[in-house]
Amino acid sequence: MSSVLSVVETKLASLPLPVQLVMPDGQTVGEPDAAVRLVIKDRSTLAHLAAGHVGGLGEDYVEGKFDVEGSMRDLMRLAAAILPGSPIDAARIGRLTELIRRLVSVWRHSIERDARQIQFHYDLSDDFYALWLDPRRVYSCAYFRRPDMTVAEAQEAKLDHICRKLDLKAGERFLDVGAGWGGLLLWAAENYGVDATGITLSRNQHAHVNRLIEEKGLQGRVRMELLDYRKLDETAPYDKIASVGMFEHVGRAQLEAYFSKLRRLLRPGGLILNHGITAGGVDNAELGAGMGEFIEKYIFPGGELTHISHVLEHMAEGGLEDLDIENLRPHYARTLWAWSDALEARLPEARQTLQGEQGERSLRAYRMYLAGCAMGFEHGWIALHQVLAQSRPGGSSDELDFPEGQAYPWRRDYIYK
Repeated sequence: MSSVLSVVETKLASLPLPVQLVMPDGQTVGEPDAAVRLVIKDRSTLAHLAAGHVGGLGEDYVEGKFDVEGSMRDLMRLAAAILPGSPIDAARIGRLTELIRRLVSVWRHSIERDARQIQFHYDLSDDFYALWLDPRRVYSCAYFRRPDMTVAEAQEAKLDHICRKLDLKAGERFLDVGAGWGGLLLWAAENYGVDATGITLSRNQHAHVNRLIEEKGLQGRVRMELLDYRKLDETAPYDKIASVGMFEHVGRAQLEAYFSKLRRLLRPGGLILNHGITAGGVDNAELGAGMGEFIEKYIFPGGELTHISHVLEHMAEGGLEDLDIENLRPHYARTLWAWSDALEARLPEARQTLQGEQGERSLRAYRMYLAGCAMGFEHGWIALHQVLAQSRPGGSSDELDFPEGQAYPWRRDYIYK
């Protein structure tokens, strides 16, 4: 037995549930009635398994170096158990590394490069996303207002949660930055009567939402534009702005400019809600143990995370005052498991949708990505924050006495009426 296989066998014995390895020559290691079987096709996978390099294992799976027999939930229990330590600590960086990453962040987020990166992910296949997302295709953290909600119900609850936080009113000009497949844009228009504008860099999403606008007869009151946020016209300010699942693509080096742009798009007394994934650690822009590299390569090229403390810092630098901060981390764990379970239940259809060798690699990547992110949120390695903000005030009068709609009410009860 090789030394690497010996290390792997010792590690298998310490795991929280039984695992069996099937080697390329047919040799088996581990329990015969295991909950999870890893069918090894390339022995190089053993090195990643021995080192607890979860990102490397994910890449090996995508590249077909091993197959999995068993549930993704059980597989993620094993992934968490084989880690040599916290992936947050493993990704901590020094000042020189931070300087290098900042320079890379500036380079990787040009308007043209951001468009390519967004299209790489969101234009994979609308039919594929429709297999495992809710009917509105809301591709962001849901809000489980009640524990027994389905993911579709929880997504509608999230859309309404955002609209209530923003205190949307009929006739207001509402901007949705990174509007996806139009869930929030259309919900706000149909349920709150706003004049709604959405932007995206995804050609598929742009075409899909414009079809929905026409089908629903919302032309003239709702519009979806294929546009980078940096090119938005600042001469006609909006009353309310939402950015959901978008600022992760902006890049840490651009966050101050991003929030400053949103502020310039907002009328005095207007509100901004930024909803996005944040880092669990203060000093890391991605997860360690190879997880960040896996997501960068196969799922979200150009994606960068930052801790909520840095988000608030950049918002302040951009001229915004934070008003309300909510962490929805457990909600995203449940959302991701719902997506993962839905995809696992429809794997044959997914393979028909994503055909060919590249299609199979994409499917394998998403299986690992959805389950792996669910695990990350469960363990607190990543989080999801909603931050409600306004332009930094001048402090010239008592805001508690401002008329309704002129300023933030400074009392949370307005959200729950």
